[in-house]
Amino acid sequence: MKYLGLAYFTPEKFAAMAPEEVQALVSQCPALDEKMQATGKVLVSASLGDLPTWSTLRPVDGKTQVVDGPYAESKEVVGGLFIIEADSREEALRIAAMHPAAMLGEAGGWAVELIPLDFYLAR
Repeated sequence: MKYLGLAYFTPEKFAAMAPEEVQALVSQCPALDEKMQATGKVLVSASLGDLPTWSTLRPVDGKTQVVDGPYAESKEVVGGLFIIEADSREEALRIAAMHPAAMLGEAGGWAVELIPLDFYLAR
């Protein structure tokens, strides 16, 4: 079974952190990412681009409307994603718990959401 992990952060909380706090936090991420990758179960892992570079496409009156920024009006924003191929939900949870957003960053409002996928490959 494949699982999508969405790594969230709270922009306002993250922006309120001192630069040295951000650096101390972010500097811990590569080792945790490597530990997660070392399981051999992570198919994709990526950080997402800065929010001002996002676009949202939606149908409006039969045409596609493009607007700047993320669609969702929420306190938390997806900042990264990963896909795990695991033999069980428990294994997927164990691996997702290694992600930096599941272990660090409470001050920045970090969190991980793990979602089972019905996976289809585009041809």
